Amino acid sequence: MIHQRSHVRGRALLRMLALLLVLASVAGGFIGWQGYRSYTNTALPISDSGTTFEVARGANYARIVAQLREQGLIAGDMRTSLYWRVLGRESKIAARLHAGEYALTPGLTPRELLRKMAAGDVVQHHFTIVDGWTFQQLRLALANATGLEQTLPGLGDEAVARRLDIADGKPEGWFLAETYSFVKGESDFDILKRAHEAMDKALARLWPQRADEVRLASPYEALILASIVEKETAQPAERPQIAGVFLRRLKFHMRLQTDPTVIYGMGASYDGNIRRRDLEADTPWNTYTRDGLPPTPIALPGIDALQAVMHPAPGDALYFVARGDGSHEFSPTLDAHNRAVQKYQLRRGQ
Repeated sequence: MIHQRSHVRGRALLRMLALLLVLASVAGGFIGWQGYRSYTNTALPISDSGTTFEVARGANYARIVAQLREQGLIAGDMRTSLYWRVLGRESKIAARLHAGEYALTPGLTPRELLRKMAAGDVVQHHFTIVDGWTFQQLRLALANATGLEQTLPGLGDEAVARRLDIADGKPEGWFLAETYSFVKGESDFDILKRAHEAMDKALARLWPQRADEVRLASPYEALILASIVEKETAQPAERPQIAGVFLRRLKFHMRLQTDPTVIYGMGASYDGNIRRRDLEADTPWNTYTRDGLPPTPIALPGIDALQAVMHPAPGDALYFVARGDGSHEFSPTLDAHNRAVQKYQLRRGQ
C-alpha cells in the first residue's frame, strides 16, 4: 500500500514538473516575442538624416541583412539575427525587396525599413537643364552630376546624336530645359534620352497648334527660332513679342540681326564682348551676314520659348533694343529704333 501511494505521488510530481516546464516555455516564448516586437518597432541607430543604404541588384534577404550589419545599423549577435529572420518571415515581403538607394532617416525602425524597400521607395535625385544652356554646357553639367553613371566621356557630339537617332547628327537644341528626376545607377545618357524625348513630345504637341501667322517650314525651324528667343530675353512676358518681331522680319525677308547667333558662331573666341568686326565676320550662324534662320539652334530652349514661337504676340514691331534693366524697347520703324538706341544704348555707353 505504501509502495502504491509513493508511485501515485511520483506520477503527480512528474505531471506538475511537465506543467511547470510548459508554463516556463510559454513564459519564455512570451518574453521572447515581446523582445522581438520591441526590437522591430524601435528606431535603428541613425543619427544623420543624410545616411543612405544601397541594395545591390540581385541581393537576397540574407545579403541585405548582412549589409545592414556591415554598415553598423544592426548588431551581429545571434538574438538580433534571429529577430531579422523572424521579421522576414512574418512580414512576408523578404522576397519582394527592390534594389536601389534608400534614405535612412532618424527614427526609422526595422519594420519601416523593410516596408520602404518592398515599396521601392528609393532616393530621387534631380538634374535641372537650365533654359538657354548650350549642348556643351549640358554635357559639362552631366559630367559633374553626383549619382549619375558616366558613359558619355570620350564620345563626340555627333556620336551622341546618333545614339539618340537625331537625324542630322547635330544635337544642339534637342533637349527640353526642365528638371528631371533619376535614381542612383542611372546614367548621363539616360537623362539625355529623356530630355530629348521630352523635346520631341513638346514639338509634336505644339506644332499642330501653332498660330496661322507662324510661317515656318517645320518643327525644327520652330526649335531654331525658340532657341534665339530664349537667348534674347530673360523676361517671360517679352518672349511672345520677341518671337513676333523675328517672325515678321522673316516674313519681310529682313535679316534677323540678333547678337546671340553671332556669339554662338564665335565659339570659344567669344570673350564677353561683340565688336563691329565680329558682326561682320561671316559664320553659318551670323544673322547679320546671312539671310533667314541659322542652320541649327543656338541653345536649349524651355517650353515658354517654344510656346512663344508657336503663338507670337500681335503687333507691328520690327526692331527691339535692350533698356539695360532686362527689358526691351520695341519699335515699328528704323527711325524709331535708332532713337531708342540713342536713348538706351549710347547713353549707357557714355
